Order: sequence, then C-alpha cells, then structure tokens
Amino acid sequence: MSRAIQITVDAHDPRALSCFWRDVLGYDHPAPPGVDLAPDSDPLAAWDTFLERIGVPQEQRNSAAAIEDPQGHGPRVFFQQVPEDKVTKNRLHLDVRAAPGLEGEKRMAALENECDRLIALGATRIQRHEPDPPMNGGHIVMADPEGNEFCLD
Repeated sequence: MSRAIQITVDAHDPRALSCFWRDVLGYDHPAPPGVDLAPDSDPLAAWDTFLERIGVPQEQRNSAAAIEDPQGHGPRVFFQQVPEDKVTKNRLHLDVRAAPGLEGEKRMAALENECDRLIALGATRIQRHEPDPPMNGGHIVMADPEGNEFCLD
C-alpha cells in the first residue's frame, strides 16, 4: 500500500519561505479550517484574521505555514519555525523538474531560464552540472532564501 507524504521544512520565517516555494512550485496556500475563500481572496490575510479570532498571540502567528498543489497531485509542504540555523548540507533535497523530456542544449537552456526566474524570487545559484550521458542529463544546484539546497532537474 502506498502512502501520501507531506514534506516538512524547518525555517526561521515560515511565511516568507512558503511564499517562495509557492511561487517555485505553482502551489497555493490553503484556506484556514472552516473558511471558504472567494477566488480572488488572499489566503494569508484570511490566516491572519483566523489566527487573531482564535486568540493566537501575534508573536506566534508565523510559527507555521503550508502550501498545497492546487491540482491535488503533489505533496503538501509544511514549514515550521525553528530557532537554530541550517549549518550543513542537506541530507535530503528537492529536485524541481523544470525540463522534463528535454536533453542536451535545450535542457540546459530551459534550466537556465528557470534558474533566472528563481533567482528573481530570492534563490541563490550554487553550481551548474553539465550533461554527461547516459547517466546525467545535467542540472543546476540552487539554494532557497534560507539556504536549503535544491536542484533544477
């Protein structure tokens, strides 16, 4: 039997990091429990109102955030606030599939275009790995705004 998964990310600023990954992945912030959002509503504003209404102190309102695939296929991503800094390389990372089905120069051009978009969102480029067929199609290593490594693949 397969299992659904949630990816959990430790963060200093869960809201900001969730906004970055929302834009990277094309995900959405879900509505608060029991709240029906109008199509043009801001889910983060709805969360602020919800948390205030249930009495969550202001200093605790950025302790967590989540994003979800609007089509329901990808895993939910949960961001939890932690006090410690990231100090070493990730042992687990995400591969953002930005060039599926492409090979060679076309693949690397697509990855470079996506790399530029993500840098504009706050990512950092770390290293480009050239294609080395047949085992490596090429990829770009990046880091999110809090230093978590991921690959454009």
